[in-house]
Amino acid sequence: MPGTNAHNAMDKASAWVTRFAPLIPAGEVLDLACGAGRHSRLLAQHGHPVLAVDRNEEALALAAGSGIQTMQVDLETAEPAKTWPFAADRFAGIVVTNYLHRPLWGSMVASLADQGVLIYETFALGNEQFGKPSNPDFLLAHGELLEVARLYDLQVVAYEDGYLDEPKPAMVQRICLIKANKGLKATNLRLN
Repeated sequence: MPGTNAHNAMDKASAWVTRFAPLIPAGEVLDLACGAGRHSRLLAQHGHPVLAVDRNEEALALAAGSGIQTMQVDLETAEPAKTWPFAADRFAGIVVTNYLHRPLWGSMVASLADQGVLIYETFALGNEQFGKPSNPDFLLAHGELLEVARLYDLQVVAYEDGYLDEPKPAMVQRICLIKANKGLKATNLRLN
């Protein structure tokens, strides 16, 4: 069946997240809009306590596991500054894939600890030619993640904006950022 390989590939952790997860310092990691938990499992394997957050109860049941706490919350129902349930400087890392809700940027960055790593990967303009999402509200404009980095004074470790064949044809944009309020530590920038 042609769809089976694509489905199995979508169950694997993103190559982008896999590449940059080792940069996350020790501490709790937020997997925002975690879905079935493919990245939560990867992060827990790296020794992080993981908070897997999604609004879908069935997805959270799949995400639950050793080292993974789940939390059902819909962050799009009200003003994020009033409903964001996470304290400032709480997370050593935040991972977001295949999800975009722009009003959350400020809250996410505030919840990232100094030296914390934000790994973000989602669909970009041009994806409409391959299917969903096709609504521009859910597609990043070219360079938008770089603008977020500039706006919140985050260090860019890596950035890409382009076409992927796997796990399915898509236009994506992805970035790895470090929040460095007190300057960067060289060990945080070790690239393998």
